[in-house]
Amino acid sequence: MTRETVSAGSAGTWQLGDLTVNRIGFGAMRLTGRAAFHQGVARDRSRVIGVLRRAVELGVNHVDTAAFYFSRLRSANELINSALAPYPDDLVIATKVGPARDASGEWTTPARPDQLRGQVEENLRQLGREYLDVVNFRRMGQDSISEHFGALAELRDAGLIRHLGISDARPAHLAQAQAIAPVVCVQNSYGIDSRASTEMLHTCAAQGIAFVPFFSIAGEGREAGATHTEREQILAVARAHGVSPARVRLAWVLRQGQHVLAIPGTGNPDHLTDNLAAGALRLTEEDVEVLDSINCAAP
Repeated sequence: MTRETVSAGSAGTWQLGDLTVNRIGFGAMRLTGRAAFHQGVARDRSRVIGVLRRAVELGVNHVDTAAFYFSRLRSANELINSALAPYPDDLVIATKVGPARDASGEWTTPARPDQLRGQVEENLRQLGREYLDVVNFRRMGQDSISEHFGALAELRDAGLIRHLGISDARPAHLAQAQAIAPVVCVQNSYGIDSRASTEMLHTCAAQGIAFVPFFSIAGEGREAGATHTEREQILAVARAHGVSPARVRLAWVLRQGQHVLAIPGTGNPDHLTDNLAAGALRLTEEDVEVLDSINCAAP
């Protein structure tokens, strides 16, 4: 592997409202087990806490989480609280609301607008915070998000939330939200082989809004992780630089614009340092041409 700088600051910074964050952050979804949510084997708690603390030591100041990130034995928010509280002054914790799970971990009907306060308060309780830095409304198939986003705007006005964002959204949903309150970020699935959100990527760039892609490493594996057979184009670029395919995937995502914030997640300390080193990987124009040529519909 090449000896590139291992720092979350190597890719530069961006603003989430009045909050400055390094462009490489940390996603908490996979902290609770080897597969998403309540499936799979729980990770070693002490090791995960060590990964979180190491991430902050290496400059991560943007952590993405949610109260519905839990398994039978682990809660992402509880792990973050245990590892990082009292929180560093510059640490920005972004959460999501909208989806709902019961105590057994089964998905239930998404939250109504009047139920979002309860979800916000649950995140506050688990994280041990008086207010949440950023709350994203995760759209669950709604054509209009105005009523839900309006409920969150009221909670922002009440001082429970500092900034608002949206997730799994299209430009029309962004316009609906902006008619109610400022939007500081959009979280959508996006990566080399998952580019359905390209229009939103460009819309956010034009408006100076952070675009926060998820599943950038997992690709089609989504919540299950990077279970796919890696594409030859990505392997070729990785071999040329002496780095991992995951690092190539993240470097490509970061290259899509200064407004792009990566949030790779892992419970493995070696994967953590590899992910953070992506900010120092300089892809050549030839590399980008090879990666851009990937047919997203192909296996």
